[in-house]
Formats: sequence, structure tokens, C-alpha cells
Amino acid sequence: MFKVSFVIPLYNCLELTKACLESLQATIPRGLEHEIVLVDDGSTDGTREWLRSLSSPAVSLPAVSLSNPSNPSNGLATLKPPVRVLLNETNLGYAVSNNRGARAATGDILGLLNNDLVLLPGWLPPMLEIFRFGRRPGFVGNIQLNIKGGAVDHSGIFIDMNGKPAHCGPPAGIARFRRFRSVVAVTGACAFTRRDTFLQLGGFDEKFLNGGEDIDFCLRARAAGLRNWVALGSSVLHHISSSPGRREHDEKNSRRLAARWRAELVREGARTWCRRFFEETWPEPREMDPQLTMHALLAALHIAHKPPQQSLWIAERAMRAEELRWQEMFGPAGA
Repeated sequence: MFKVSFVIPLYNCLELTKACLESLQATIPRGLEHEIVLVDDGSTDGTREWLRSLSSPAVSLPAVSLSNPSNPSNGLATLKPPVRVLLNETNLGYAVSNNRGARAATGDILGLLNNDLVLLPGWLPPMLEIFRFGRRPGFVGNIQLNIKGGAVDHSGIFIDMNGKPAHCGPPAGIARFRRFRSVVAVTGACAFTRRDTFLQLGGFDEKFLNGGEDIDFCLRARAAGLRNWVALGSSVLHHISSSPGRREHDEKNSRRLAARWRAELVREGARTWCRRFFEETWPEPREMDPQLTMHALLAALHIAHKPPQQSLWIAERAMRAEELRWQEMFGPAGA
């Protein structure tokens, strides 16, 4: 058996934090060795005062990057499980808070959770199951339901034809009968990984500001030979993007992601084109180009490493359009 460290970064939204923590404690299977690491990122709404009532003493940490482990955290051993509290001196962002929580954690498995989740009965075992088998897990996500109405918000991430991350919809077809589905990426709102994997890959890139760091981590995991999975038997409720300023940096984060993973995003965007092409062509077989259709199918299924040239041209053109748009918004890359 392994120990699980639940790492929850906080920034205001105290009532949501309380509801999240209550649902987490109510749904942890009996006998599971675990700890809960709460990392407050400079909250100003009473969260810090509430945290002081959960664990004594809380530890206030200076700015320390995961990529610079020569600066150790002080005083972590004095905190009592299962709830441990870390306080950032200032608001440093989602990536920094998760990295600090990961460094302080003592579990074998990290469970990264947003504080605006409501965990449902039975959500956890399907996510942990994958770590008991040889599936080379990088990040493991699940199905997230919008708390307003309960519709599926997403079940993993794919790359759209513009080379940008997009939400997978509800499982369809044969996927509905599977326990796990391999995906390009999952969101960090509710994701699990081995702690040593997270640290060895450098954690989240702290230059992303509240977005994109989870996709970047998933792509690094894939580059290292790991796979990202969605546990289709696990569902949670999510207050979508409830943190203040959640979307302020989306375009800059997208630009940074594209700069680092351009070739990969173009290739995955081409695969998405192939899937759409095959779906649209299949009902009218008389209009099919047999060679292109077969190549598109093999690329969509990840059997062919390289998608058809036509799909790559389309994805490349879309990426260039995005790059020109970012240049108009922010100036030349690297400026």
C-alpha cells in the first residue's frame, strides 16, 4: 500500500475550501494512509485565521522554487498529520503553491486538488487503482462535473485544430465501458501522480500564471515515456474557475505553452483534424479518398506516428494565425 498526500492550494473562497475539505474527509476510504497539505497563497478573506485553527503551528515560507531544492523549507517536521498548513508570505500563484505542497508532502502519491471541488462518494479508488498496475502513469485525472446543473465539464484534455488545449466531452462509444482512457493531458484541478515523478520532472513550471502549467507537465510526462489517463469511474463536482483572476493570463500562458511545445501541438492538432475528417467522411463512403481516409484513421488512433501531410498543413496554418494574434497582443516573442 502507499500513502497519499492531498495537496490543496488556497486563495480566498473560504466557504468553498471548507466544503471541499469536508467532502474530502468524508470520502477518504477507511484505512488509507494519508495527509492533507493546505497551502495558502496570501488569502485575505479570513482563510488564514481559519487555517490556524486546523493545525499548530502553521509554517510561513519564503519564496523557494522547486527547481532550487538547495533552499530547504524550515519547520515542516513540527506539523501534525493528517492536516498540515503552509502559508505563503505573498500571493505567488498556483504553480508555486502546488510545488511547495509537493516538496513538503511525505506520501508516495500526490493528489492535487483545487479548493473549489466537492468530492463525491467513490471518487477516489478508481483514481488510485491505476497506480497499482503497470500503465506508466504521468498524470491521472477524472470526470469533472459543473456543480451548476451537474453536466460534464470535461473528461480530459485534447489539442484542438488551432493547437490549443480543449476539454474532452462525456465518454462516448466504447469509452463508456472502459475504466481508463489515455489522453494528451488532464487538468490539475483534480489530478494524481507519483510524488517522485512530479519532483523528477521539475514540478509545475512557475513561469505559467494560474493556467497552462498542468498541460505543460502532462506533455513533459509524455516526453519522458509516461502516459496521462482519465479514470472514467471517478467523478467530482467543480465550481468552474472560481478563484479570483483565474482567466487573466490565459493568452500569455497559451503563448508560452505553444512556444515550448509547438511541434507537439501542431501534430496533435493534426490528429484532431484527422478524427473530424474521418467522422465526417465515414457516413458518405462514396466521397471518401480511401488513402487519405485510412491514413487519417490510423493517425487519429495513434497507430501512425505522423498524420497526413494535408492535416499538418492545416494545423501549421492555424498555429501561425495564433502566433500572429499573440504578436499583435503582446509584441514579438521574447520581447
